[in-house]
Amino acid sequence: MPRVILAILDSFGIGGAPDAADYGNAGADTLGHIAAGYDLHLPHMEALGLGAAATLSTGQTPRGLSASAKGGRWGVGREISKGKDTPSGHWEIAGVPVPFEWGYFPLTEPCFPPDLITRLVQEAGLPGILGNKHASGTTIIAELGEESIRTGKPICYTSADSVFQIAAHETHFGLEKLYRLCETAFALTAPMNIGRVIARPFVGETGASFKRTGNRRDFAIAPPEPTLLDRAKAAGRQVYAIGKISDIYAGHGVTHKIKATGNMVLFDRTLEAMEMAEDGALIFTNFVDFDQDYGHRRDVAGYARALEAFDQRLPELIAALRPGDLVVLTADHGNDPTWTGTDHTREQVPIMIFSPSLTPGNLGIRPTFADIGESIAHWLGLEPGRHGKSFL
Repeated sequence: MPRVILAILDSFGIGGAPDAADYGNAGADTLGHIAAGYDLHLPHMEALGLGAAATLSTGQTPRGLSASAKGGRWGVGREISKGKDTPSGHWEIAGVPVPFEWGYFPLTEPCFPPDLITRLVQEAGLPGILGNKHASGTTIIAELGEESIRTGKPICYTSADSVFQIAAHETHFGLEKLYRLCETAFALTAPMNIGRVIARPFVGETGASFKRTGNRRDFAIAPPEPTLLDRAKAAGRQVYAIGKISDIYAGHGVTHKIKATGNMVLFDRTLEAMEMAEDGALIFTNFVDFDQDYGHRRDVAGYARALEAFDQRLPELIAALRPGDLVVLTADHGNDPTWTGTDHTREQVPIMIFSPSLTPGNLGIRPTFADIGESIAHWLGLEPGRHGKSFL
């Protein structure tokens, strides 16, 4: 029985979606703008159809890439969920488009409703909070981290996504205390349709030395109906959730949860899961560094180097495949590092698939990310879902 390895290159968009202007992202192109400013060398993804997919998406081939594909099937994914956030993209990839509008906090300072903060402070027994605004996580920790240590007040902030983030020092505030605080915040924000509360622990003693750690934890609203993960688990299959995948799906449909920090460690864990996984398993990894370390921080060179490092390791993954296995490389949204601000960008995404038993070909522009999930379901011999259509 075949297995599927699904890898999300978090935020790796390939050009604005048709409705990008509605999100203020007309002209955004994560891959295209990285390639314009950096001499990219991505021979393995190029062979799988990355350049061809980007050309189909925008009508232009990114500098340094070829529009021809030698090995895999390739295409373009177009999101129908009303957002450019992590849960929407991941849920739709797993066959469940988001059927509702997320709640968001206004671009004001303070940004959180006073009654929400009052209840959070009272229920968690806090001396107060810091922040209460839209901010980049690394910037606001550098700005307020020392005051947070001194006062015992956590740093609360948000972004253009449907998210409530809480940063606190791992030892001075306490990691378990931070997690309990986030659980309280999640209970308070869930009725507002806020998609996630994220614990952002950090270490260090001064603004110059603060660093976020790998103990991030996402508290997320559960998908509104069974996803590909649920269907696989219900059929008795193993579902390996690597990185932040389990958090994104609120633990639903997961049989093996593997936490890891850093793209290369995530790649190692993926290869290890392939050694352990039984026939019919789904191995699902989110490579988060592209988004959190380079997209949000508007680091073009860093994003480019991370892509090249990932590309260099693809032969290891290909070599570990069994004859019937399928590899799917895609993304959940864009995060153009040349764009204004620090938020995600509404973009189309590449779809690159490879199997030793699959002939190359053009998948075209898929009208929903759910086609990815339904194709994986078809490959694994699972019952089809209600959304999307298999391209296999």
